[in-house]
Amino acid sequence: MSDKEIILTQDGLRKLEEELENLKSVKRREVAERIKIAIGYGDISENSEYEDAKNEQAFIEGRVITLEKMLRNARIINNDDINTETVSIGATVTVEDLEYGDTMEYAIVGSAESDPLQNKISNESPVGKAILGKKRGTVVDVSVPAGIIQYKIVDIKK
Repeated sequence: MSDKEIILTQDGLRKLEEELENLKSVKRREVAERIKIAIGYGDISENSEYEDAKNEQAFIEGRVITLEKMLRNARIINNDDINTETVSIGATVTVEDLEYGDTMEYAIVGSAESDPLQNKISNESPVGKAILGKKRGTVVDVSVPAGIIQYKIVDIKK
């Protein structure tokens, strides 16, 4: 991961800090105990428990490094920074699919905290890019693999 600026909401910052704290204080200890137990089984050259625990340890350490770097390069979006006149990162936007009439509500977040299953979409996603900076009532074209979808921005809120 490069030293690219990571855009986070307050909630996203809290979640990353909690994950980092859990990895450092709980998971490291758990995996160290697993390694200690696996070493007790004897010959580690053919010990799958030892190998599995070492792989998990490597994953945890890699994730710790990634999270620390993300937090170092974070730019936090505060509620006061959110503009309800135009779509911005941190805003919650209601859009209407003009072909089907369905409405959807998305929170616009940085790529590090996007979660489509929670309706949190990245400012770098096709929909995020298309609506960012647009005003209520604007119709945007979103290019997707199946073609073009037209969305109308119905509402913007904090």
